Amino acid sequence: MEPMRAILLPGAVLPAHLAYEALIEALGPDVQPVAKELELYKDGGPPAGWSLGTEVDGVVRVADARGWQTFHLVGYSHGGTVALAFAAHHPERLQSLALLEPAWAGNWDWSHSYSEYRKQYEQLEELPPEEFIPAFMRLTVRPDVALPPPEPGPPPPWMAQRPAGIRAFLQAFRTYDLDRSRLAAFSKPVFYALGGLSNPDDYGEMAARLARVFFPDFHLEVFPRRHHFDPPHLSEPQRLAEGLHRHWAAAEEQSKNKHAATESRTG
Repeated sequence: MEPMRAILLPGAVLPAHLAYEALIEALGPDVQPVAKELELYKDGGPPAGWSLGTEVDGVVRVADARGWQTFHLVGYSHGGTVALAFAAHHPERLQSLALLEPAWAGNWDWSHSYSEYRKQYEQLEELPPEEFIPAFMRLTVRPDVALPPPEPGPPPPWMAQRPAGIRAFLQAFRTYDLDRSRLAAFSKPVFYALGGLSNPDDYGEMAARLARVFFPDFHLEVFPRRHHFDPPHLSEPQRLAEGLHRHWAAAEEQSKNKHAATESRTG
């Protein structure tokens, strides 16, 4: 049996190889994973004219370079938003979609609490770089969650690019048209991993809305001890890998059944 093909998109902070190293090991030999870095950082920082469409096109290039007509797509945080945009533009390329707390899921008629919460992200853009990341991290978790202190010593060189990268995403969220009708037409299985300690006005609200309004085949898996900056692909990679294996196997079985039914009708 051929390995399952999967592209893994990181958030806007950790580089892809660091974000997914543990998960790739836990997935084992039955999966052919590609941890794809965001186009945002391809040349060291946000390039001129960058948009979410740039990221979608980057996923297409990676898949085409490997000869993958279809594949499973996994996205965490800002990579999860890219995954949603990809599903809206290229649903025929996906066997399934896995969302690990997307950073944003469209400018639609959300609840009052979610709308008020998102306004706090806009205020981040006014902060100096040394205050930006701590404030960004605080917004992602429940108010009573204690975030870990910064790692001792100087930050890695790539960290200097991250405030500008996150700001670029925040600006893109204000104007990008994430097509609601295209997402509502997406019929492939969708997996959503939610941290029990993440901010419920953001990721919990998003999971409930995506399940209720958009995706007919939606599976929510809650990781009670995890939050957005202690996500399951870093802290519980084995459990997440098991969930993804089940998700992908169900998606491939669904695809086989549809193919068999089509052949039966046309035969």
